[in-house]
Amino acid sequence: MSKLRRQINANTPSVVETKHLMDIKAVTGNLYESITIISRRANQINVNLKDELHNKLEEFASHTDSLEEIHENKEQIEISRAYEKMPNPAIMATQEFTEGKIYYRKNNGNDLFR
Repeated sequence: MSKLRRQINANTPSVVETKHLMDIKAVTGNLYESITIISRRANQINVNLKDELHNKLEEFASHTDSLEEIHENKEQIEISRAYEKMPNPAIMATQEFTEGKIYYRKNNGNDLFR
C-alpha cells in the first residue's frame, strides 16, 4: 500500500497542530533527542514519498524534445494534487512519534538511530 493510501486511511491531519513539549519530552526524557528522532523519521518519509511520486510520474514522462507534443495529462495532474494534499513529512513523523510507532535506540549513549 502506498504512503498516500496509508495516510488517507490513518486520518493524519494535514495542518499543523500545536503539541505540548512535555508530551514530546516524556517519550525519551530529553526534548532534543525526541526532536532528533522526529526529524530523522521526517527525512525518511520525505525520501520515500519523493521516490514514490517520481516512480508514478515516470510513467507519464515523454522522452521527446518536441514542444508541440506537450499536452495535459489528467491522471498526472490528479496524482500531483493528491501528493500536494498530503500532510507534511514532519507532521506525519510527529504523529508517529506521539503514537509510539517509531522504533529508535541509543548507540553508545550519544547517537540515535532508526
